[in-house]
Amino acid sequence: MLTLLPRTLRQKIAIFVIPILSISACANGPDTATTQPYLPMPASALNQIAEQALERFYAPGMAIAVVHRGDVVHLKGYGLRDYQAPDNVDENTLFRLASTSKAFTSAALAILVDEGKIRWDDKVIDHIPEFQMQDHWVSGEFTIKDLLTHRSGLVSGAGDSMLWPEPSGFSREEIINNLKFLTPKSSFRSQYAYSNVFYITAGEIVERISGQTYEDFVEQRIFAPLAMNCFAGDIPSSAMKNIARPHGDIDGDVYAIDRNGIKGSATVSAAAGGLVCNVSGMSQWIKMLLNNGKTEQGEQIFSPRQLQMMWRSQTILPLSGLEKRRNQGNFKTYALGWRKNDMYGEEVISHTGTLSGMQAYLALVPEHELGVIILNNGSNGSLRGAMMQEILSAYLNPQDTTDWIADYYREQQIAEQKYLANVSVPQGSGSVLLAPTAYTGDFQDAWYGDVKISSTDLNDQESDLTIQFAKMVNLAGTLTPFDQHAFVINFDDRNAASPALIEFSVDLQEQVTGFTLRPFSNKLRDNHPYRDMHFIRQRESND
Repeated sequence: MLTLLPRTLRQKIAIFVIPILSISACANGPDTATTQPYLPMPASALNQIAEQALERFYAPGMAIAVVHRGDVVHLKGYGLRDYQAPDNVDENTLFRLASTSKAFTSAALAILVDEGKIRWDDKVIDHIPEFQMQDHWVSGEFTIKDLLTHRSGLVSGAGDSMLWPEPSGFSREEIINNLKFLTPKSSFRSQYAYSNVFYITAGEIVERISGQTYEDFVEQRIFAPLAMNCFAGDIPSSAMKNIARPHGDIDGDVYAIDRNGIKGSATVSAAAGGLVCNVSGMSQWIKMLLNNGKTEQGEQIFSPRQLQMMWRSQTILPLSGLEKRRNQGNFKTYALGWRKNDMYGEEVISHTGTLSGMQAYLALVPEHELGVIILNNGSNGSLRGAMMQEILSAYLNPQDTTDWIADYYREQQIAEQKYLANVSVPQGSGSVLLAPTAYTGDFQDAWYGDVKISSTDLNDQESDLTIQFAKMVNLAGTLTPFDQHAFVINFDDRNAASPALIEFSVDLQEQVTGFTLRPFSNKLRDNHPYRDMHFIRQRESND
């Protein structure tokens, strides 16, 4: 068992041990007036903290890069690429970036703005004429900037059911076409609600304006000039030899989540959360961002003006009491593919990325010329949060002695206890009113597509029912009678989707006409994935 060094001890070690470290710039500690780059703790201490965090939060592996004043002062992998194999994570191990991909979509648009091909306030319909929301006025007023700022009026995560669980059977064109079926919850531009589908739409604008695929544009206009060994589209087989496998855990038992793995081909979610990179490549991205959009060779990827535009606050975000305590913060906003907040009186530009089994966290402190990227192949968000807090606090508040690994673990335990104390599932009779086979058939939703409910037995009274969504191969499961005309769906991949309640509608002749879905819980959220789905039974060809 590794023991975490208290920050006060780490500071003492930094004073006496730094001269012998391999990072040449480390001799300039955090309390000096020098402008030279430094790491505010011995690399050995940071390594020990990282190893303990992996153990505490059940992640097989992680990679970290720290950039300070133009230099990469820390670049290292920890743990395993795959919990079942001996291959170690290193600085070149590829991870999925999840939502830290969004900043690249914003940057692609910024390049086009610099070239005079678009403006941030252009109407989306001017570039995608078929773009349509439920409200006709909103359709006409929606701008490119609105695509990136999470203020559409839809619920948080609206349309995510077309992206996940992967692999998705929806094309980018279908996703954009289906926006008109998503029901708003609030008025346009009135409040924050996180969205992935509008970043997919933004990716389509990049394609239509540039004449290149979104994937090619990002790779040629951003990755290539920065010499980033990263991918928006297909990945060559040579690069596939060093990839991280995604993982989850149940009570500390780690398992693989292969549906979110790096498959070597582009995903429809690329512009919102599908890019693939390593910390070595991301360190070059960070250096460019902290250098006003310019590469080390002097090439301007995008102008300083557009960089400031991407970092300008657009949407107010809620700031929790926990965030205030940890950061001594006072504000939090969303910009264009970036979040902003204050930490110890300093402005921090950041974004996280979350997929089941893959997590990312990138943070920049421009005034300190500081940037940190953390990538890991686990599912516990406390890992990235605690590690980022450790590193940023060491730079921005070196007198702090908080054990952030312990702090995040403690708060996680409190949250889990609250959840378990309030968890509640519906209670039913365990039987339905019709023979199970009466609920079988082909069903269709106007935007989510076809679903087949089948019987595994010809005995009407004893049949087991299965369900399969045509567009999403990982949405397959079995139906267990619940009550009246309702069943519980237990999905074959329990990590892909939680149990759902399927409620059938029946006409006066007791013929099943359709169904709706909702999470199997007594507490129904507005933003559940089935919110706008209404499946209608399709007539038999011989009817």
